[in-house]
Amino acid sequence: MIQPVLLLVAVAATFLVAHASLGPEVVYRVGYGAFSLMAAMISLTFLWLWARRATPLALGMSLSWAGAASTVGWWWVYHIRSRPDAMVDSGVVFLFFSLYFSGAILHFAVIQRSAGWRRAAFALPVLGALAVATAVQLFV
Repeated sequence: MIQPVLLLVAVAATFLVAHASLGPEVVYRVGYGAFSLMAAMISLTFLWLWARRATPLALGMSLSWAGAASTVGWWWVYHIRSRPDAMVDSGVVFLFFSLYFSGAILHFAVIQRSAGWRRAAFALPVLGALAVATAVQLFV
């Protein structure tokens, strides 16, 4: 457990030092780009694991990481292209959110089966998250 904590501290320190020395725009662009590319590779790895039937979570993980890669990649391009209006008004990003949502729903379905819950209990966290996000939008 110590090694992952040290890794997290080292990565966070690197980002903070880069932020202070290079400025936020450079760190955003490099961070978004690197994360998007790594997430795409992780997504493909989970897709391969799913094809090999290695774990029941693999398809959900693949979709989730594909959603992360696509959404963060979208923001990467958005920043590189100096925030073009066409990207603000485009609905393409919602296709990327759909990957995320589908992966999350598959995760909750696997959790439901593993916990022995009945019927559509996996939908409760999804509906709860949507309700909280909607309430925040309406009242904040």
